[in-house]
Amino acid sequence: MSLADHLRELRYRLLFSLVVVVIGMVVCAFFYNALFNLLSTPLDSARVALAASNPELTVLTTLNDITEPLLLALKIIAVGGLVLTSPIWIYQVWAYVVPALLAKEKRLALAFLSAAIPLFLAGVALAYWVVPQAIVVLLGFTPTSTEVTNMLNLGNFLNLLIQLMLVFGVGFLVPVFVVALNMIGILPTSALKKSRRYVFFGCFVFAAAATPGGDPFSMVALAIPMALLFLAAEWICSVNDKRKARRGDVVPV
Repeated sequence: MSLADHLRELRYRLLFSLVVVVIGMVVCAFFYNALFNLLSTPLDSARVALAASNPELTVLTTLNDITEPLLLALKIIAVGGLVLTSPIWIYQVWAYVVPALLAKEKRLALAFLSAAIPLFLAGVALAYWVVPQAIVVLLGFTPTSTEVTNMLNLGNFLNLLIQLMLVFGVGFLVPVFVVALNMIGILPTSALKKSRRYVFFGCFVFAAAATPGGDPFSMVALAIPMALLFLAAEWICSVNDKRKARRGDVVPV
């Protein structure tokens, strides 16, 4: 496939995914209040936990800008559309990475989606769980010897939560692509073993750079699962390469 063909294929995949996400956003717009309540629950949970452990600590939420409610609604609807349509756009990514599947390899598309979609949603769910824990830890350092009030901007909090959910979800997809590339013979287990220490270091670098809060709690919460998922992916690739060797298939070095 020529470079022009690759670019046309990329344009088609991007436009198709964009249209699907927009349709998902329209659907989510009808459930905006429910989505808002769902996303604000971690902050409410953190506030309750802080009140139980430190009754003197005050946590207030505000919206500072007249346009912030509208922008907030658009962001919530956008992330809702992304999550709702994740099976479709994740498949589009897979279809672009491996555009010319052989007949025996096409079944891998179903296996890829079966693993990628739950992992993406698991990453989203982990971020949803991590955020209130991080709030409790970070706001727990508020001094209590003086009268101090924590004024949290609701828009900033939801931005942080949304970004973390997407980053965690995408981070959890990386091992699936590793296994997929191994299944089609591009990435051998030997290469994974040689790069293991660099991958672990890269997990922490990615987590530090990608987590918008910048706090160690969120960074570790993303880096450790990514490293463990990479080890699981490496083991699956090793089993697959051994199976190919028993069949007499050529395994790339």
